[in-house]
Amino acid sequence: MIFRFADPVYLALLALLPLLAIWHVRKGRRARGTLVHPDVGAMKTAVPQRRFKGYRILPVLRWLALAAFIVALARPQTGVSGENVTAEGIDIVLALDVSSSMLAEDMRPNRLEAAKDVATSFVAGRTSDRIGLVVFAGKAFTQVPLTLDYSVLTTLLAELRVGMIEDGTAVGMGLATAVKRLQSSDATSKVVILLTDGRSNRGEIDPLTAAQMARALDVRVYTVGAGSRGEARVRVPNAAGGTRYVTTRVDVDEPTLREAAEVTGGRYYRATDRQSLERIYSEIDQLETTEIQVENFTQYGEEFVWPLALGLLLLFMELGLRHTLFRVLP
Repeated sequence: MIFRFADPVYLALLALLPLLAIWHVRKGRRARGTLVHPDVGAMKTAVPQRRFKGYRILPVLRWLALAAFIVALARPQTGVSGENVTAEGIDIVLALDVSSSMLAEDMRPNRLEAAKDVATSFVAGRTSDRIGLVVFAGKAFTQVPLTLDYSVLTTLLAELRVGMIEDGTAVGMGLATAVKRLQSSDATSKVVILLTDGRSNRGEIDPLTAAQMARALDVRVYTVGAGSRGEARVRVPNAAGGTRYVTTRVDVDEPTLREAAEVTGGRYYRATDRQSLERIYSEIDQLETTEIQVENFTQYGEEFVWPLALGLLLLFMELGLRHTLFRVLP
């Protein structure tokens, strides 16, 4: 709580009150009249002595009322401080590969689960950014449009699984679909973070054409190649209804992913394990920061009514006592 006077200059009038009071007392003494009476003894017994003493409170009430009026004139105010926070949000679309090769276990527990966990942590770290989700394998589609409802986004992110789309790796279609979600965005910064573990082998649009689309729409693309270098184990179903491991060659198309990112002003990253994937998303999080502006303010409310009411009360008390209990003859 903050207290102030809006017009404190009027408080200087309080210094005049003692001078006015002294002047008033001296003037009263000089102007005091006398009543000639042969015997004043009976008058002294007619009016109690304490009533004469009580009469002294009348000028005190008057001066206190005048002081209250001066305080009201200075406009006392109380204020509450606060702040306005405005943020220029970023629109981000996560494009995630859900092809069968994402079951490789060179990331624990596998590439897809590691990517989902890290993406969930990334979403949890944002505050005022709209985020969408695009998934792709042999085809691409929007799982979550741009939203500020992070709980819905993380729920649907957790439900992603291999097999929800026909198999394949349509990287270009995944990127083009993500860029399409940002076409009508008016955000100051538009970003796509695309993660894949292979090379594009499906779809009508290749990754570099999709990257050109992104550059035309002022969308920055970060690409992430997921997978260890060399070979990785993948769990696959067997004929008996169980599962077995097969070894597959890791085939990330790094030159295309790097060029697709750089043509838009973004960057390419290689994640060979879960720890490096976490560092990559953390770095992107630092690169794509939201500009937040904080404006402090104080809102004041007028409080002059209280000293004004007190002054009127004191004045009415003084007038009431003067014309009743302490009434005097002229």
